[in-house]
Amino acid sequence: MEKRKLALSDDILLSVEKPARYIGNEVNSVVKDKTKVDIRYAMCFPDVYEIGMSHLGIQIIYDMLNKRDDIYCERVYSPWVDLDQIMRKEGIPLFALESQDPIKDFDFLGITLQYEMCYTNILQILDLSGIPLKACDRGEDDIFVMGGGPCSYNPEPIADFFDIFYIGEGETVFYDLMDLYKEWRKSGKKRIDFLREAAKIEGMYVPLLYEADYNEDGTLKSFKPKYEDAPVRVRKQVVKNLSDTFYPEKPLVPYIQVTQDRVVLEIQRGCIRGCRFCQAGILYRPTRPRSLEFLKKEAKRMIESSGQEEITLSSLSSSDYGKLRDLVYYLIDNFQHKGINISLPSLRIDAFFLDVMNKVQDIRKSSLTFAPEAGSQRMRNVINKGLTEDDILNGAREAFKGGWNRVKLYFMLGLPYETYDDIEEIANLADKVARTYYDEVPKEKRHGKVSIVASSSIFVPKPFTPFQWSRMNSKEEARDKRDFLIGKVKGVLNQKSIKYNCHDTFTSELEGVFARGDRKINDVILYAYEHGCIYDAWTEYFKYDTWMEAFKECGVDMNFYIDRERDLDEIFPWDFIDVGVTKDFLKREYENAKNEKVTPNCAEKCSGCGAGVFGTGICVGDF
Repeated sequence: MEKRKLALSDDILLSVEKPARYIGNEVNSVVKDKTKVDIRYAMCFPDVYEIGMSHLGIQIIYDMLNKRDDIYCERVYSPWVDLDQIMRKEGIPLFALESQDPIKDFDFLGITLQYEMCYTNILQILDLSGIPLKACDRGEDDIFVMGGGPCSYNPEPIADFFDIFYIGEGETVFYDLMDLYKEWRKSGKKRIDFLREAAKIEGMYVPLLYEADYNEDGTLKSFKPKYEDAPVRVRKQVVKNLSDTFYPEKPLVPYIQVTQDRVVLEIQRGCIRGCRFCQAGILYRPTRPRSLEFLKKEAKRMIESSGQEEITLSSLSSSDYGKLRDLVYYLIDNFQHKGINISLPSLRIDAFFLDVMNKVQDIRKSSLTFAPEAGSQRMRNVINKGLTEDDILNGAREAFKGGWNRVKLYFMLGLPYETYDDIEEIANLADKVARTYYDEVPKEKRHGKVSIVASSSIFVPKPFTPFQWSRMNSKEEARDKRDFLIGKVKGVLNQKSIKYNCHDTFTSELEGVFARGDRKINDVILYAYEHGCIYDAWTEYFKYDTWMEAFKECGVDMNFYIDRERDLDEIFPWDFIDVGVTKDFLKREYENAKNEKVTPNCAEKCSGCGAGVFGTGICVGDF
């Protein structure tokens, strides 16, 4: 095996921030002889290294693909802005971390799409790699560009840039696609032949094989395949048994601190709660738990192989995992005495939680997190949050009695059917939580003043949720609501104990366009990138004026995508994707939201959402 040579010179590495982002060779990274594999796959997270290295999904696919002797899966992340400039100036092609080879020499580039504001970074990756930005411009010898992840459930705003989208969970049909590629390469057939065959694998969407037609008002008239053998609908792929599937046995360990520098134990996939704003709660249905035995084995294996000093339980709602108590006490008994910290997000505040937290955290340093999402009970019913004010205050009361004095509260502004009275209740609820501390904890037992941090984000309607028909607040409306709330927080009794933060309204508006956009948005993204937009999720690099110019120059009206209520019979750009959950169910939930009617969670009663078609998880009693 030839010796690996770094793609960047010492001079360049010493001139950029955090050179360890680019040298690879991390603990547990895979090294193979590239001359002895049939397929080279570059797995990409289109953001800076520290964020990409924290993503469990890439670690799973990386481990899964590298289990095969005929595949070499490597990684690539977006170069930070300092190196980006140097690579363009010096003509250095983007490279994979493991081999340091140029990405354009690989067979596949797989890009995970976790959030909409990374879309210009996709073009950065392609551009620096020397790959034609549009799929229609790629030749017979060009790499195949794949996309997957939550944003691929509306792939249309970025469809021009991808050859294939993988709709669903990566552990399912990846090997089938790789086997097809090997057959195609031996056959000597053309690029389009591979793409047409790939589209026949359930879950694979090939944008070049489809065409959209529009009505005069800009809405979709039709969306259909150009060829008879391409599927009319693309069905998401679901792992049936999460206790008998791939999981990273030896997680990658970076040399520098990353966003989540710890072992991640995914205890279940999906959520029973049915919050109407939550896309993940729909996309990952049905809820499927991993077995206690599987989790014990993986926790031990990953900690031993990585040397990490913290393990976190990952789930959309950890408290709903049936064997949580047994798992947590196992982790405490087996790892805490070894100096391993145990992180437990998404837990309900109850006696079990307080007992566990007293064992695993220094309560004087930590804060507790509640996500009421809305201030009034009326709005919590609208969004089907399933949480009462008593639940929140009782949780806070128990926590304060247990020694905590720092609480984070998360809310959303701009929810459908919201009034200014509902917004005022956010300030009142924060005040009631603070008041609970002073009412329940005697002076002599207090650890200083209570600290309440209330944060609000701007609600963005997402595909495959009951609010996919809703209009979104403009940045001006969102700003007015934020200013109103700031005034109300300043007027409450315990204002000195409350700090209020709000998410940026400009990026939220753009996220709203991307979330429910169609193919017309591709040109806008391309224009913005060509005029200097990258790292749009990073406030210091977000160029709002350039984006506004892009919409104007491309003749695309932002308000068409955000400032209108959709008709119930409108065809959406993502309607060709079958996620199991039916559009009829989402319509029923939309009506329930209007009527402030609460829908029971999946454990209480089946609401007939359609996810039972997958025949797994809670739908068949496995919970």
